[in-house]
Amino acid sequence: MLKFKELALHEIILANLEVAGYETPTPIQAQSIPTLLEGHDLLGIAQTGTGKTAAFTLPMLQKLQGRNFSLTPCEPRSLILAPTRELASQIKEQLDKYGRNLKVKNAVIFGGVGQAAQVAALRNGLDVLIATPGRLLDLMNQGHCKLNKVEIFVLDEADRMLDMGFIHDIKKIIAKLPEQKQTMLFSATMPNEIVGIANRILKNPTKVEVTPPSTTVERINQKVIFTQKAYKYQLLRKVLVEEGVELTLVFTRTKHGANKIVDYLAHFNIQSAAIHGNKSQSARETALENFKTGKIKVLVATDIAARGIDVQGVSHVINYDLPVEAESYVHRIGRTARAGKDGDAISFCDETERDALARIQKTIGKKLPTETFVGVAEQSVKMTQTDRKPYRDPRAKPKAKEPQKPQGQGQQQRPKPEQKPRQEQRPRPEHRPASKGQGGPRREERKDNKEPAKVGFKFRKKR
Repeated sequence: MLKFKELALHEIILANLEVAGYETPTPIQAQSIPTLLEGHDLLGIAQTGTGKTAAFTLPMLQKLQGRNFSLTPCEPRSLILAPTRELASQIKEQLDKYGRNLKVKNAVIFGGVGQAAQVAALRNGLDVLIATPGRLLDLMNQGHCKLNKVEIFVLDEADRMLDMGFIHDIKKIIAKLPEQKQTMLFSATMPNEIVGIANRILKNPTKVEVTPPSTTVERINQKVIFTQKAYKYQLLRKVLVEEGVELTLVFTRTKHGANKIVDYLAHFNIQSAAIHGNKSQSARETALENFKTGKIKVLVATDIAARGIDVQGVSHVINYDLPVEAESYVHRIGRTARAGKDGDAISFCDETERDALARIQKTIGKKLPTETFVGVAEQSVKMTQTDRKPYRDPRAKPKAKEPQKPQGQGQQQRPKPEQKPRQEQRPRPEHRPASKGQGGPRREERKDNKEPAKVGFKFRKKR
């Protein structure tokens, strides 16, 4: 079996790989690293969890190390584009881990945080820039970044870029790149739009296809549980309690739905956190770090984080809502069964998601085993000292109001209390203010020598 030592990598990189516990490259690494070290372009078709990040970071470090010249401010030597902040941050972590003690400077830029530190990093000069398309274009328009000296360009998760609507931003960025460069494009699927981009930016590329497009890892035990939409909360709690889960990723379709799940689980003392686009960067990083360290066992995420979460030891992936796009199913469940381990993927399917399930099974080319769950209506949940209001399932249908019985049928009408007659109002004395130019009736002068009474802070004048 091929070893990393046989791939002609720098001795410092080999030492860092050994410290990280890696000896044998994955199939995509074994096929990609030699051709990239020779300087060829690459088209990699591989799903998540196959080790493709190291497949392009290791050759990049090999080529950029040993620099004997000063870096130019705001002009990075290489560029890696990633669709999400989480994925960009994890690529940087891999570069830091494999490139320790190498003279290779890198930085990551993305939106949702202030740009001052990012601009400062660009001005200091960079060997590797990891960026999301939106923030990169913003800094380019402000004049803080130029791409005319890029030697290596990597477009990671290209199909996800298309799904998230970044395709036009990517085309603008590609237009600013120089003609002479080494280009790598990685994608789990190859839609027609991505094929067009690949034909445009790649020159005689080497194609590496580790697994057929849109197939799932065989080590993942997959199943579908049919239930009603109102009982999905109960089903999720049942799975988390009875399945013996360790680290669990729960995927929802909406950000609001993710927050609702976290609130529901909190009532049953199940610690969880949500991660989606509406969360601040610090909140997302905190939730992800707590999940990695095991402080929380459940992380609820939307599809924006489906490819940006690389956590070892995820035992279960739960599709609380089935994805609209069948390809997203592959990316979601790819978060488990990593590094040779087994994993479980459980999908909840209600009456409105049967068509989505059919598309998923057609895409992955297999029929998934099914179960059925019948829930019961939850009246209330265990209260805490700080929470006195009973919990109501937000998806449960409201109870129909009982029709009111007409008066006189089955009940006696209470007699109305006698109303007292209104007292006759005394007529107010007529008081007409004196018109201009006419003197009103003079009040009698005070006969005593008492001071005038105070009204507020003013004194009545004696007339």
